[in-house]
Amino acid sequence: MTATILIIDDKPDVRLSARFLLSNYGYQIEEADSPAIGLARLAQKSVDLVLLDMNFALDTTSGAEGLYFLDKLAAFNESNGTCIAAIAMTAWANTELIVQALHKGASDFIEKPWDNKRLVQIIDNTTKVSKLKRSNLALEQQLQDAQDEVWLNSQSPVMQAFLSQLERVAKTQANVLLIGENGTGKSSFAQYLHQQSSSHGAFVSVNMAAITETLFESEMFGHVKGAFTGADKARIGRFELAREGTLFLDEVAATPISQQAKLLRVLESGEFEKVGSSHTMTAKPRIVSASNEAFETLIKQGVFRQDLFFRLNTVTLKVPALRERREDIPMLAKQFLAKHGQTHGVPKKQLSSDAERYLSAQNFAGNLRELSQLMERLVILTSDIHVTPDMIAQVQNPNSAAAPLCKSAHAELPLMTIDEAEQQLLKLALTNTNGNTENAATILGLSKSAIYRRLEKYQIVAKDFQQKAGIL
Repeated sequence: MTATILIIDDKPDVRLSARFLLSNYGYQIEEADSPAIGLARLAQKSVDLVLLDMNFALDTTSGAEGLYFLDKLAAFNESNGTCIAAIAMTAWANTELIVQALHKGASDFIEKPWDNKRLVQIIDNTTKVSKLKRSNLALEQQLQDAQDEVWLNSQSPVMQAFLSQLERVAKTQANVLLIGENGTGKSSFAQYLHQQSSSHGAFVSVNMAAITETLFESEMFGHVKGAFTGADKARIGRFELAREGTLFLDEVAATPISQQAKLLRVLESGEFEKVGSSHTMTAKPRIVSASNEAFETLIKQGVFRQDLFFRLNTVTLKVPALRERREDIPMLAKQFLAKHGQTHGVPKKQLSSDAERYLSAQNFAGNLRELSQLMERLVILTSDIHVTPDMIAQVQNPNSAAAPLCKSAHAELPLMTIDEAEQQLLKLALTNTNGNTENAATILGLSKSAIYRRLEKYQIVAKDFQQKAGIL
């Protein structure tokens, strides 16, 4: 995505010169002739970087107006969760002012009149650093969300025992295989393992069921420009991204058997080559995998390599199903109610004691995901603050999720092949879930790996339905 630069300078010729130069390098340009106007632009436009003159007509030498803007920019970034960088410009070789500007958050500085090549280089470096900071902010937010997630709270012995194991394993660098039913929170536990480890790298997640066999090597190991048709630029693979961090292989059992040897090689040696390159690279991230499949059966069937399985499961942890930790259900339900109430701007609802007992008696085949969705429907569809068993039963109707697919249940169906019917159902489910693949899988009674296989088979792209819904 092209970066947007806000140029703040009271001299039109300076702004014009910078606009012409930076536009030629593909940057989008916004302008302001004062710090006050610049602050107003920040509230109106999405900006990646500010090119800030430190001296204005009101005070041409002290830099007070520029320093004032940097203070306001820091406050803006903090309150909005943004990482807008600033490069200070000054026509005065004032070392003290430069030090003050850097102290107040300026990323770099340049003297006027500037050298074009140096200005472009500084801006290029600063935008790259800002992009990394934004990624780190997003990661920190994910980790904070993980800390706050309800799955870390438990009163049940089985869950407390699991969390104790998780805590102990997290501090090591051992590869971990998380097994358990869909919806038990395996991906969240993978993030928690990374968060609690001594790793200094990134947490990189990849859904193995969503990678097509033809793009497997490109996704996992990367490719160089021109490696194949459509490779118009180089791509960094997941192993390289997670070089010093954690690589989470979700739905790892869905890895094509033809690609498992390549995955095994990297896990054993840490070596790989990008597609189209003969240069051997190294990366040895910690591997955390997750699956709800029975590997013993898959190995017997010849669809999963036993040696790869042994590489993945240095430690195997089974995530308890929700029905195995019924003591936690009322607490989890309350926290989901609070979370979804805040998201949708609805007053906090209260569970009656009867409602707590009703929920604790449910099996919740969809585990945490099902409980979360049930509480969200309660938040959206009911107006009473006090939740009763009757209210839960009303929104819990198992047919309600599938209702959009059954509006014409009594109409005569046209004769078609099974494949044609399957394609129609997939598209209808994606339409009703605005392209959410996991929700579509739930409606159709499929696992995540099963729906991804079918989407690949029929070349159906979930993002197309998200775009129609205005999500992308």
